[in-house]
Amino acid sequence: MSTITIGRSLIPVEHIALVEVYDPTANPRFQTERQFQTRVVLINRESVLTEERWQAFAETHGFRMLPEDQVATNPAVDFRVQTFAPTAGFQPTKPYVTRLLWRDRDGNDQSKLLVTEAMSVVAIVVKGEPDPDAAHDNAAKRANKRKSNVPEPERT
Repeated sequence: MSTITIGRSLIPVEHIALVEVYDPTANPRFQTERQFQTRVVLINRESVLTEERWQAFAETHGFRMLPEDQVATNPAVDFRVQTFAPTAGFQPTKPYVTRLLWRDRDGNDQSKLLVTEAMSVVAIVVKGEPDPDAAHDNAAKRANKRKSNVPEPERT
């Protein structure tokens, strides 16, 4: 089991669900002189702040990145993905289209809304594909290359 030290906290990697960009304006009553950049979200939704950039944290610990959301997920966590649509009672300010779900240690569902399309979230977070859009583009390029390498029939 790998353990990450953040400040005074020693956190087993398996207890981390995801990391995301920390927005200090989201909680203006929290005053600190430290330059926190990343929020480390634990499986139970508690969080720890770190001064390390979210991308650096994700790369160091092998997390799977969703750049559009500025979120990285822990591959050791079993995630589920649902599509999301606003309801009359819940109209978020961001254009969320996906809900990422996981279970905490007590069996309760926890979730995070994302702007990344659901199929991309499945590919990156659940299946571990590095970049489904790039993979799709590369497959199309290979197919076009194969077509261009086929000699044209001689015309008589």
